[in-house]
Amino acid sequence: MRTWDDVWEGLKNFFLQFADNYVEYILQFILLSLLFYSVFKILKTNKGGKFIALVIFFVLLSGVIFSLSSKFTSDMLFVIICMIALMVFTMFNTEIKRSLLDSQMKKNKTKMDSLTVSGVDLIIEETVRAVQNMSKKDIGALIVLSNENLPEGIIESGTVVNAAITSQMIEAVFYPKAPLHDGAMIIEGNKIYAAGCFLPLAQSENLPKEMGSRHRAALGVTSVASVTAIVVSEETGIISICKNGVVKKKYADAADIKAALTEYYWTDLTAEGKF
Repeated sequence: MRTWDDVWEGLKNFFLQFADNYVEYILQFILLSLLFYSVFKILKTNKGGKFIALVIFFVLLSGVIFSLSSKFTSDMLFVIICMIALMVFTMFNTEIKRSLLDSQMKKNKTKMDSLTVSGVDLIIEETVRAVQNMSKKDIGALIVLSNENLPEGIIESGTVVNAAITSQMIEAVFYPKAPLHDGAMIIEGNKIYAAGCFLPLAQSENLPKEMGSRHRAALGVTSVASVTAIVVSEETGIISICKNGVVKKKYADAADIKAALTEYYWTDLTAEGKF
């Protein structure tokens, strides 16, 4: 069993070997760092689930180096594997949290009601109408399209509604004097599952000033869960669609809203076996 003393000793030996020919090692380190960063960046633009393959790749690479170099010790290999694992976790922490959250919530939630093609078309029509009506009246709104993968803490922060999806119901929830208008509405399948829910806020300091708390909440929840969020700005009436922690569409119109809802019902829910 390897102890922390062994790890520390291996770490010291790892750096002491660079005492000779340090210029050469520095250049190699810079080149390898650039290579690692490039690979990380390329994979990060794709689905985050590939981080496991990345770990395996670098472990195998370290093993090859170990087998070819007589000066490369097992302690050095252990240190490099730890460093690689730390780098991967740092780069893909959001994707890892999202994967763990999805798998956890699939075990804890009940299966949503079955959906029909005609029912989906009606839901999309009603939702688009409600969002456009609120946009015209500058009524702020935040709607999260969930496939049963939100943490219970978010649901418990609001009120379970479990109501049919109609334009009247959506607009009533976000009416400025309504008790639940400040929080997010959670749609699951053919139901408004909850309303008045509080979401984690995005912490980025680079967000445009016109993005208020609703936009930060939309970016925050879509960065940690595989959901889509539709935001209506209370100040401007502008409609935005967020997914994967970014604003996919700003100044969204009826066609954009319909496309987001269609993707949710025909792709996201279908892929999860909910439809």
